[in-house]
Amino acid sequence: MPNLTAPLVLAGGLTDINWTLSFFTIVLFTLFVLVLSKFAWGPLLKAIDEREKSIRDALEGSRKANAEAQETLAQHKELIRQIGAEREGIIKKASKEAEEFKADLMAKARAEGDDIVRRAKEQIARETSVALAKLREEVVDLAVLGAAKIVTSSMTPEAQKKLVSEFVDTLPQVKN
Repeated sequence: MPNLTAPLVLAGGLTDINWTLSFFTIVLFTLFVLVLSKFAWGPLLKAIDEREKSIRDALEGSRKANAEAQETLAQHKELIRQIGAEREGIIKKASKEAEEFKADLMAKARAEGDDIVRRAKEQIARETSVALAKLREEVVDLAVLGAAKIVTSSMTPEAQKKLVSEFVDTLPQVKN
């Protein structure tokens, strides 16, 4: 009868091969690989492929978005340049119109001023003519009265008229 209290000692050394254990180990490993490949590796690889595809799509989308952003930026820069050029053109046009308006106003003001001066000169000339005519009439009347008093005793009426006429001719003439 075997000794049950004795320790169990396996015979063999480090280099001995247990063929049964090796066979079942290989069978179990193969079963494990088959089960993992059917239930774990397939979905795991599929998830990895999907994740890789989503990363590629996101990267491609990012590249497209970057290209579109660069294109939009270039368009905005061009638009800003065009707006700046238009602004400069508008400013130049407004300045030119303002100068033309100023010159037009100045010309109108000069013309109105010249017209006012011309009308004033004409009015002064008319009033001067009227004043000189009145003055001439008064001088003639005074001269006639004075001469009449001085000469009434020694001159004939024709000689008096001739004297008055010569006196009036010596007075300044009215210019029209």
